[in-house]
Amino acid sequence: MRYAVLQLPFSAANCSYEGGGPAALLRHPVYAWLGLRPVLAQHTAAEHTMLQHWAAGCERLVEIGVAEGVSALAMREVMSENGTLHLIDPFHLNRVPGLNFMKRAAHRAVNGCRRGTAAWIEKFSYEAVRDWSLPIDLILIDGDHTAEGVERDWNDWSRFVKPDGVVLFHDARLFEGGWTGKDWGPVQLVNRLFRTRVEREWQIVEETHSLVAVKRLAQGPGVA
Repeated sequence: MRYAVLQLPFSAANCSYEGGGPAALLRHPVYAWLGLRPVLAQHTAAEHTMLQHWAAGCERLVEIGVAEGVSALAMREVMSENGTLHLIDPFHLNRVPGLNFMKRAAHRAVNGCRRGTAAWIEKFSYEAVRDWSLPIDLILIDGDHTAEGVERDWNDWSRFVKPDGVVLFHDARLFEGGWTGKDWGPVQLVNRLFRTRVEREWQIVEETHSLVAVKRLAQGPGVA
């Protein structure tokens, strides 16, 4: 049992192991690093399926905000054999320098899959983008959830997404039984850009629980 995903209705302790099983009780990431529990997802089982749908066959993927690495592992399992998954996270929320067990758990989980290549970028996303120049097939934005932070990630990184490429926003919509609020940064951004104002170059192509996928149109809107 490599990882655990959330089952709805949601509660803080309601995590079921992949394929079913007991609730996860050992919350600290040290237990995942020690192998006493699987790594814990911050997304639902349905979102997990959606992540893998859009990541399948992609050659260059980026994730902003890695946590224990479950979403990264989900994408690595299905991306192109020749692909590279760039994982951006400063792993700064740690009280004891040198003993960052969330980072260690994430590395152990993601590197346990040998498909393609995982490239770890231990920086804030606004720092990592300064050296970025590559086209992107898929990017998952799941880092800074403030209104300013998520908009900065969108402005910084969306320009690198190829035509027909996809941006995934996590915690970006309200849904029954969920945890998001209308004041959450990703919810506000998605509503403003893709529901109210509507970015002409982009289109929402799928929504599952809190996860929203927007695709960069190869041609203008309305073109088959």
